[in-house]
Amino acid sequence: MKEADVKRRAFAMPLTSPAYPPGPYRFINREFLIITYRTDIEKLRAVVPEPLEVTDPIVKYEFIRMPDSTGFGDYSETGQVIPVSFKGRKGGYVHCMFLNDEPPIAGGRELWGFPKKLADVSLRTQIDTLVGTLDYGPVRVATGTMGYKHKAADLDAVKASLATPSWLLKIIPHVDGSPRICEIVEYYLEDVTLKGAWTGPAALALTPHALAPVADLPVLEVLSAVHLVSDLTLGLGKVVHDYLA
Repeated sequence: MKEADVKRRAFAMPLTSPAYPPGPYRFINREFLIITYRTDIEKLRAVVPEPLEVTDPIVKYEFIRMPDSTGFGDYSETGQVIPVSFKGRKGGYVHCMFLNDEPPIAGGRELWGFPKKLADVSLRTQIDTLVGTLDYGPVRVATGTMGYKHKAADLDAVKASLATPSWLLKIIPHVDGSPRICEIVEYYLEDVTLKGAWTGPAALALTPHALAPVADLPVLEVLSAVHLVSDLTLGLGKVVHDYLA
């Protein structure tokens, strides 16, 4: 293959059969269960990288079901988002993510810097209960439950929460193992159509695990929960802080 052809075709690895296609990435009927809980603020400060600032001792634990996404297919994911501020703007720092599909793991890490790892994730309705689970190997690491559609949520408040910025710590190593990219990336959810949102009683159980350490941010009190369904586009990001500059 000629050098010019390499430059023309290069998008993602492997060259001749990339792990994921170019975006944009549109999600139809994306379903969320988001359980907000109180935790130890010092533990939050220990994992949130400056210049992001922890604002409250709060974590949002998310289970997400994605049955229809362009390029990534049908999969589920889960993880922790920490409310933070950056230069006076409030949003969320994506602390960890686990999912069961290789293309969005590769694309998420390489394009945006999502902290994604492979695991078994599910979000489903069991009779009167919405149930989210995370299994890392044979170990059940997280279980979230919520009463199914007990009360309609404030749609304006939910839309506002989906419009806030999110931040990631993107790390790409050099061939010698040193960091070649180390930066804060900002991204937004775009073209959001909120199809419904509900609240209800909720519970969240986290189990300590060496390689899926979600329990390192312990659940001290469940504050609220929301279940929502939406169509949206995952916008590409921009670098807002470069640690190596």
